[in-house]
Amino acid sequence: MKPSSFSYVRAGSVEEAVGALAAADGDGKVLAGGQSLVPLLNFRLAAPSVLVDINRVPGLAGVRVDEGRLRIGATTRARVLELDPLARQAVPILAAAARWVGHVQIRNRGTVGGSVAHGDPAAEIPAVCHLLDATVEIAGPNGVRTVEAADLFVGFLTTTIGEDELLTSISVPVLDAGDRWGFEEFAHRRGDFALAGSGVVARTSRDGVVEQVRIVVFGTADRPVRATRAEASLIGERPTVERLADAGAAAADEAMEEDPRPDAGYRHGLARTMVRRALASALLLDEGKAK
Repeated sequence: MKPSSFSYVRAGSVEEAVGALAAADGDGKVLAGGQSLVPLLNFRLAAPSVLVDINRVPGLAGVRVDEGRLRIGATTRARVLELDPLARQAVPILAAAARWVGHVQIRNRGTVGGSVAHGDPAAEIPAVCHLLDATVEIAGPNGVRTVEAADLFVGFLTTTIGEDELLTSISVPVLDAGDRWGFEEFAHRRGDFALAGSGVVARTSRDGVVEQVRIVVFGTADRPVRATRAEASLIGERPTVERLADAGAAAADEAMEEDPRPDAGYRHGLARTMVRRALASALLLDEGKAK
């Protein structure tokens, strides 16, 4: 199939892009990497009257560390994030998660900002942003606003970004030296959308007691889910095979409390396993003994 007809605007600035979106009166779409948008256009699941191309807008691409945060421009390609030395040192779980995005051809074109703005609940980068309390900068007709990732994702493919607004950058806290992490996901084939996945960042005391832990589950609900009850169950405890298994089950329960899909039981089992494996990796527990 081919997309329906539309007007094309190649924006030269953020202001021009926002102006074109505002003029479209809710009927415009932003084109960056196009890895999600173009298939939607071709299947006519989206039929905007205007496409606003932001690929040539200065200052929207690049990765840098500033004031303890990794700042990623919206048009930065997923492949750049995956390989960038600054990103791999500052927030290694984010760079590692980017490696799971589709195939390398998709990562060479798909953008970090596009993934976050699209809000796919099975997407890796939004899940890690939610895990780490990232913030996004959004430009609109009334100026620039900053939104926390926890408030950005509100439903399936739905965010709080307005129809006349443009996501311009993502800011992620740099991990501390004592932070350990794990990231796991399952798909039928490498490059497919995850049926279930989990990211974990944790810290233990010198004697091995869990001091801090964050758990996110993705692919199982209409948005990434922080498993706060499972997190609380591990604080002050020494990680054991049994405790990680219990935390995995609790996290899966939290992420799928109201899943009506016929394969919910299967996904629950996958989520439980992905959380347990991510926890084992972060807490340096031998996963071979945790199966």
